Amino acid sequence: MEEQQYNTINAIEWRGDHVRILDQTFLPGRTVFSDIRDVGRMWEAIKKLRVRGAPAIGIAAAYGLYLGVRELHENNYSSFEIEVKRISEYLNSARPTAVNLSWALHRIQSTLHAHRNESIAELKNRVLKTAQTIHDEDKRVCKSIGINGVELVGKKARILTHCNTGALATGQYGTALSVIYHAHEAGKKIHVWVDETRPLLQGARLTAWELQRANIPMKLVTDSMAGHLMYTGKVDMVIVGTDRVAANGDMANKIGTYSLAVLARHHNIPFYVATPASTIDLQIAHGGDIPIEERDPREITTIGSSEIAPAKVEVYNPAFDITPAELITAYITEKGIIRPAFPENLKKAFGS
Repeated sequence: MEEQQYNTINAIEWRGDHVRILDQTFLPGRTVFSDIRDVGRMWEAIKKLRVRGAPAIGIAAAYGLYLGVRELHENNYSSFEIEVKRISEYLNSARPTAVNLSWALHRIQSTLHAHRNESIAELKNRVLKTAQTIHDEDKRVCKSIGINGVELVGKKARILTHCNTGALATGQYGTALSVIYHAHEAGKKIHVWVDETRPLLQGARLTAWELQRANIPMKLVTDSMAGHLMYTGKVDMVIVGTDRVAANGDMANKIGTYSLAVLARHHNIPFYVATPASTIDLQIAHGGDIPIEERDPREITTIGSSEIAPAKVEVYNPAFDITPAELITAYITEKGIIRPAFPENLKKAFGS
């Protein structure tokens, strides 16, 4: 019953001729589904976090590319390819940090190039089929991540997590939350500490909502409570997701993750990162090369419609931070547990 409840969360679906998303800006108060029929609306949905989470925005961008190319009137491959690249660049501009977005678009472009002798109608159909394949693969990958991570979870584990890494952020199951869910299903007595995740409260609004649906024991805490929880012996492990992993094992994740990693190291608590292969970017040498998205200052100066800061105050609002490889105990992936030395082991597992 718990698995059925968990898996009824569909953040993104292909509905025959359009995409339907669960608009996460309304959660947890309202469950609102939005139908997206053109590439402009998909760009807006990604930019405004109506659909969010690294794997999910890769899936959304893939469908968005199809929405953009299906109306093209080009009748030869050269002009069609130019338009595909233009639409891909447009979609990729929505959010720069999560590599899954560009990964999905590049994969489709590579597929089209390999079949460039086919008709334009056939190539358009390949865009849709590849998007659907990316979506289906993500479901299987996230399940594997969860199953592989269960071995790391003790019989009675108190787990701290950050942001939202569940079904809302992926095709299904999640990444870090998939480990939590599968450990719970395996009969392990787990308790989850859910960081609120300021400034957009993805932990409070989304992760708490998902865990309640799955009947997993949890308590919501403010981000600033994490150190106290660790100091008082209430955390056994930290599991987070990631938006991009560099070749040396550094990674970018939701702002506040680096602080947790430093705290975990100080208190000798294992710090795990759950990630699919699509989030691993071996073309990026280290975390310093990962672009960090900066977002609207109003995300910090308001909560909902309420102003919580003085008018015209200056704001710095990076959406992500970098956690260095030396603070990461291991990566939990669909190919198993990847431990240091990360440069060698990530390349060995995902170099192809």
